[in-house]
Amino acid sequence: MKVLLVSANRVRTPYYVYPLGLDYVASAISGRHQVKITDINSREKARSIIDTIRDFAPDVIGISIRNIDNVDAHDVKSFITFYRELILAVREITGAVIVVGGSGFTIFPERMMQALEPDYGIIGEGERMSVFLEALESGKDPSALSGVIAPGMKEAFPPPLELPFTRTVTPESVAEFYLSRGGMLNLQTKRGCTYNCIYCTYPHIEGAALRLIPADEVAGTAVKLERAGAKYLFITDSVFNTSYEHSADVARAFAAKGLTIPWGAFFAPTKPPENYYRVLHRAGLTHAEFGTEALAGSMLASYQKPFSVGDVFTAHAAALDAGLYAAHYILLGGPGENRHTVTETLDNAERLDKTVIFFFCGIRIYPHTRIYEIARAEGQIAETDDLLEPVFYQSGSISGEEIICMVEERGRKHENWFIGSGGNKAARLVSRLHKQGHSGPLWEHMIR
Repeated sequence: MKVLLVSANRVRTPYYVYPLGLDYVASAISGRHQVKITDINSREKARSIIDTIRDFAPDVIGISIRNIDNVDAHDVKSFITFYRELILAVREITGAVIVVGGSGFTIFPERMMQALEPDYGIIGEGERMSVFLEALESGKDPSALSGVIAPGMKEAFPPPLELPFTRTVTPESVAEFYLSRGGMLNLQTKRGCTYNCIYCTYPHIEGAALRLIPADEVAGTAVKLERAGAKYLFITDSVFNTSYEHSADVARAFAAKGLTIPWGAFFAPTKPPENYYRVLHRAGLTHAEFGTEALAGSMLASYQKPFSVGDVFTAHAAALDAGLYAAHYILLGGPGENRHTVTETLDNAERLDKTVIFFFCGIRIYPHTRIYEIARAEGQIAETDDLLEPVFYQSGSISGEEIICMVEERGRKHENWFIGSGGNKAARLVSRLHKQGHSGPLWEHMIR
């Protein structure tokens, strides 16, 4: 069968994100099927996707949905209407079977089936596309498979896959579009998350147990990406250092395989083993992005974070001592937030030197999370509420507007503090530097 895989993600700030998941899906199905990958982000207009469909004439079209909205309480943008219009446009010119999947779809499978009206949906990991196509090809009902949903069905969440995760790196899958805009491609070292942060969907999407990809295999993929033209790699794990042992093994494998390009990852600011960040830096790590979320002890406890304020400073110092660039992401406005806790976080943020800090105000409420249960118990949402359109948690002690004002007032004397991802100011800087030939995330240019 001819299968067209479409990345429908249109988010371009603070930088373009390569659709890593489709490489894994393509690898799972390409042995028996003719597969082509196309990407909304790499095209000026969605209409060019229609041209691709006419030229390729696929039997099946798989549409990957990564983002439901921009998760910004103060500049809300939902993408559901765009996805629906895309599917309607596809329907006009082809009778191909349309199947939708991806991390965004997996959060709201039943509701997304109603809103988008595809033929099928795949819940969880996209590698299930392989058995889906087998059923379709043999005339069986694909909706009888675990993880497959059809219109009118109730959602049922399958267990995480136990199969090896194989990614094929080919010239077609490594899009020139991304290589020409900072040269940054993505890499995965594991799936699953063992943390219990109250707002996070990763344990629901990927499972609550770690499934580690062998370090040597990860390094082999990294080298292939470098040979394909990547100038920088970003590790897309929810948290790279959930397993200190495995992440250090990956770094050592990078060195052993001869990887020469820099890379970055997202870290929890837990207290690291001695010399941990030095080991990673020697293997090419340049950027450590810390999911700090709060610098008030009571808020870290509220968020069920596995670290303390002291641990944050320890991790930050270790990263700087190793020669890394360090950024911190702060999430304000959760349960228990008030003027005192915001002040405590801002006071401690001022103590973090040689860094850039991104402040996000407002927590998006998703089903299958603890924040959903808290909001229900507090009467902020009801069981029947439609959360497909963005709904944000509201602290009873301080409004989002008050929080923004506090951050803005304090931030006037800190050029390295940004609300959100930096908005148009950061996007313009990143775009300009990429055009000048710089690679990577580039927030190091904002460090003060």
